[in-house]
Amino acid sequence: MTALPAQATADGIRFDVLVQPRASRPRLGPIHGDRIKVAVTAPPVDGEANAAVIELVARALGVARGAVEITAGHTSRRKTVAVRGVDVERLRAAVQT
Repeated sequence: MTALPAQATADGIRFDVLVQPRASRPRLGPIHGDRIKVAVTAPPVDGEANAAVIELVARALGVARGAVEITAGHTSRRKTVAVRGVDVERLRAAVQT
């Protein structure tokens, strides 16, 4: 089993993702190297893919969109995401292999 690339923070978790915009269907996972792959159907234009990443992560983890924040990589496929109010185990359960 591949180790989950996530760190616990004082108020939640932080993890690195690799975004695949314009995917045929949204998906959280699998683990790709040291990042979690996030496939979204939105194009990487005008922040649409970032908004889709936030929506997908929030829905997968059962939190409000406001609890999810992209903290690094706003214009890159490689991003860092922070989520308040969840633990690493909830993320492990949500990641599709």
